Amino acid sequence: MKVIIVYASMTGNTKQMARLIAEGIKEKGVEVEVKDSFELLANELLPYDGILLGSYTYGEGEIPWEMADLHEEVQDLDLEGKAVAAFGSGDTSYLHFARAVDILEKIMQQQGATFMQPGLKIEGMPENEEEQQCKQFGVKFAEGLLKNS
Repeated sequence: MKVIIVYASMTGNTKQMARLIAEGIKEKGVEVEVKDSFELLANELLPYDGILLGSYTYGEGEIPWEMADLHEEVQDLDLEGKAVAAFGSGDTSYLHFARAVDILEKIMQQQGATFMQPGLKIEGMPENEEEQQCKQFGVKFAEGLLKNS
């Protein structure tokens, strides 16, 4: 089993979430790679059994430019049979808190992916309790992937 975590991060919050989620996945003995959204094309996601996409939310609830190309390219993929989940950091002072997570979930759902769990949304940088939430998100994802394999 191989999992890839792809993230877009401006301030480091979503990058830290990706690292913590990866720790949780590794705890279950599943191989995981973590990559910045700039490092790959969408079709490079296809060899993986599990795909996690993470992004911060830009402006008034938009996908940031760092994730825009990947978001568009995913629309051309068949994700049937792929285990997926989305995550992201945000700021609750905005009306559309961490809406990028919802946008990523929607596009993966449209492409036939199987969701392992609802998306994870964290306020700012994960600390203390949020760090554990991120690790548990990874553990739960890996458990679901292993159970359904």
